[in-house]
Amino acid sequence: MIERQLDIPTRDGASTTFVVHPERDGPHPVVLFLMDAPAIREELRDMARRLATSGYYVMLPNLYYRAGVMELGPITADPADPARVRMFGLMQGLDRDRVMSDCEAMLAFADADPAAADGPVGTVGYCMSGPYAIQTAHFLRDRVRAAASLHGVALMTDAPDSPHLCARQTDAELYFGCAQIDRWFPEEMIPRLRDDLKANGVNAEVEFCPGVEHGYVFPQRAAYDKAAAERHWERILALYARNLR
Repeated sequence: MIERQLDIPTRDGASTTFVVHPERDGPHPVVLFLMDAPAIREELRDMARRLATSGYYVMLPNLYYRAGVMELGPITADPADPARVRMFGLMQGLDRDRVMSDCEAMLAFADADPAAADGPVGTVGYCMSGPYAIQTAHFLRDRVRAAASLHGVALMTDAPDSPHLCARQTDAELYFGCAQIDRWFPEEMIPRLRDDLKANGVNAEVEFCPGVEHGYVFPQRAAYDKAAAERHWERILALYARNLR
């Protein structure tokens, strides 16, 4: 494997980005791996490495670069934890326009790298970035052909750029992995999302993951569920194989 940490120019500065891809048999399809709220950490880099071993050029950008933050360190569940309070402040400093601009910058960099294929692109997002991964399939619809959201937050809102509305406006294939126990996207919302996408002819799977909590894919989280986490790898790898190869 080849991995690098690079400062990639963006509209608003430069994002320190972890890039990893196989050493042989390139160029490889690009996957934008969007971080969750606790920021860049080795847990995410390891997940990017695992994805890359299946033959992808994976980019993990730091979305908090505008605030001069990259890693937050340990974060507890205590609402008064200063690191947790800081995390929520950073998360609220992001919006769809900023993240789409960053994704465009990532693709511009990849377009100039011989190791990256110039064909269809995949995205994946977790928690706060689940919506952003889905929104890329609309706002960057000329490139993104497969997008996945894992325990994504706020997937159906009244906003004009709500992920469920963006999903109606793309030809990409979408995957939503939804935890049964999730205060950020409650269980009763899951069938509503599935029914809305089906009624509008969206090429999407909304999978209900019983008995698991928000954050179930992350091996360093208390909510980690190995069986559900491995299922998520199966689902996204099959999604990308169908659409990026």
